[in-house]
Amino acid sequence: MNMQEYIEEAESALLHTYNRYQIVLDRGEGVYLYDMEGIKYLDFVAGIAVFALGYHNREYNDALKAQIDKLIHTSNYYYNVPAVGAAKKLKAVSEMDRVFFTNSGAEAVEGAIKAARKYAYLKDGRTDHEIIAMNHSFHGRTMGALSVTGNAKYREPFEPMIGNIRFADLNDIESVKAQITDKTCAVILEPVQGEGGLFPAEEEFLREVKKICQEKDILLIFDEIQCGMGRTGYMYAWQRYGVKPDIMTTAKALGCGVPVGAFLMTEKVAEHSLAAGDHGTTYGGNPLACAAVEKVLDLFEENHIIEKVRETAPYLEKCLDELKDKYECIVERRGLGLMQGLVFDRPVGDIINRALEEGLILINAGPDIIRFVPPLIISKANIDEMIDILDSCIEA
Repeated sequence: MNMQEYIEEAESALLHTYNRYQIVLDRGEGVYLYDMEGIKYLDFVAGIAVFALGYHNREYNDALKAQIDKLIHTSNYYYNVPAVGAAKKLKAVSEMDRVFFTNSGAEAVEGAIKAARKYAYLKDGRTDHEIIAMNHSFHGRTMGALSVTGNAKYREPFEPMIGNIRFADLNDIESVKAQITDKTCAVILEPVQGEGGLFPAEEEFLREVKKICQEKDILLIFDEIQCGMGRTGYMYAWQRYGVKPDIMTTAKALGCGVPVGAFLMTEKVAEHSLAAGDHGTTYGGNPLACAAVEKVLDLFEENHIIEKVRETAPYLEKCLDELKDKYECIVERRGLGLMQGLVFDRPVGDIINRALEEGLILINAGPDIIRFVPPLIISKANIDEMIDILDSCIEA
């Protein structure tokens, strides 16, 4: 079949929950993707912040092939070697104490919510505890994760959500204080809001939220699914601020393409929340997924990925700022590290479509924002190539 026939077959077989771009991607190499017809695309999406190490990394591929030949799945009734290795390394880079591996970021958020509510339940035996989340946040599509997602358009068709969720505004400590009651058991937020528009949290705000949580024994949950794994120039974004959460979620680049996530917690939370029988997953933490995690963490260290991000991110910011200054239609650049956005005074769909025609893959974050979440291995030359294409598309 040719590319158009594959698209038509997909439209007749797959549930139409995505408005897909009209290309069929076939293979990748470094920071480039190729469609079925061999057309080359510079990728500034990375599978939505997933492929941090780029495509066709031989060491990563070989590690997965070796694990496939040994053992793919056993269930969590047994230990497996990759899960132990991955948990040990993830604990070290995250500075957390306990790990639960999931299959996705949304599942990690579900586990974090359950852990927070169980922690509160064990304190007072009540089942009416509340969670404070942020407006404009995005935490996933499952019912629990959707319930703490601060965008009504995602929630309304599926209501009623899980109950007792209140919403405050990122970087507005008074709005958080206004939502706190004697039922509050947790505050959940993204250190950098991704889908919500590339809004970084302010350090003082995070410190104030942490202080309130400590004073009232409320758990602080950070969703690091998109902004974690080196994207902001730190392994996890909270490390930039020095404000440590009680529970943290991670996914996306954690497996660099293999579906895997995790929620992590401090020893205190682990000792007073989920116990045997409270939570589980058939596939989570299986040998194949954990072999991916372990190899990703090794390659981050061996290839100095964090240092590379700190070198290239300021250049990306500079180039985007120059583009903003050139065009009146660009209102603002915002973000951290290699998680950036350009805010326009109009919808950006046409620009993204033009860019695709010119061999550049971009995505939005809302109707008027172009989001830049490239592989973390991009070079300054790759950034120059992206800017040249984007510039021409905006001018057109």
